[in-house]
Amino acid sequence: MTGWLTIREGTRPLIVAFPHTGTSLPEDIAGHFVSPERARRDTDWWVDQLYAFAADMGATILHTAISRSVIDVNRDPSGASLYPGQNTTTLCPLTTFDGAPLYKPGREPDDAEIERRRAAFHTPYHKALESQIARLRAAHGGVVLYDAHSIRSQIPDLFDGLLPVFNVGSNYQTTCAPPLADRVTEICAASGEPTVLDGRFRGGWTVRHHGKPTSGVHAIQMELSCRGYLREPIGAVTDDDWPVPFDAEYAAPMIETLRQVLDACLAFAETP
Repeated sequence: MTGWLTIREGTRPLIVAFPHTGTSLPEDIAGHFVSPERARRDTDWWVDQLYAFAADMGATILHTAISRSVIDVNRDPSGASLYPGQNTTTLCPLTTFDGAPLYKPGREPDDAEIERRRAAFHTPYHKALESQIARLRAAHGGVVLYDAHSIRSQIPDLFDGLLPVFNVGSNYQTTCAPPLADRVTEICAASGEPTVLDGRFRGGWTVRHHGKPTSGVHAIQMELSCRGYLREPIGAVTDDDWPVPFDAEYAAPMIETLRQVLDACLAFAETP
C-alpha cells in the first residue's frame, strides 16, 4: 500500500505525531475483519482535526493513514506488553478495546503476517520519526516529540470508571524533562477538566523509544478522553452511534487548551 504516511515538514523544533487517526484497511487484509466498522471502532477519532492549527505554528506533522487494527505503530515491535499486568491490545490487535473479536474465525494474522506488517508499516513509520528528529536537532539542538491520541472515556476492559479528560504521559518523567511534563499538566489542569500525569496511559512505544532527554529529545504523550471534545455516548458503543461527527464549536475549548500546550512545548524547545 502506497501513500499511507504523510509528512509535513515544519521549521520549528516540534513534531506532532498521529499514529492512530488512520482508517485505511489494505485490500488484501480488509476482508479478514469481521467488518470494516469494527476494525475502525478504536480509531483516535478526529484528533488530527483538533490539532489542525499545529502546522501553522511551524510544527512538523506525521500522520499514518493505516488503521491501528492492521498494526499499532505505538506498540513495542517485539510484541512485549507496555503495561504488564493490565489489559491492552497487541501489535496486530485481535480484539477491540471492548474485547470483541476483530477477525473472522481462522483469519487472524500469523507470525509471518505480523512480521510482514511490521516491515511494511511499523519500521518505516519510526524511521521517518527518527529522520525528522535528526533534522530538527541539527537545526535547533533540541526537539519536542508530541504524540497525540484519544480514547473513549469509559472502557471497563481497560480501566475503571471514567478516564480523566487530559492524560499526560512521560513514563514517570523519563521520556522528557520533568519541567516540560509538569508545565503541560499544569496547563491542562487550568482548563478545569480532570487531568493526570502518568496515570493509566503513561506513554506508548513512540515516546519511550524516541524520548531521550539527555540527548535533547523530549517526548510526551497526550491521551484525551473523547468527551472533552466530542458529544460522546458514555459507555458501550455501536456502529450506529460511534463515531459521532466532529463539531469545531463544541471542541473549541479543548482546541484552545491544546494550543496553549503546544505553545509551551515550543517555548521549552526553543529555550537554550
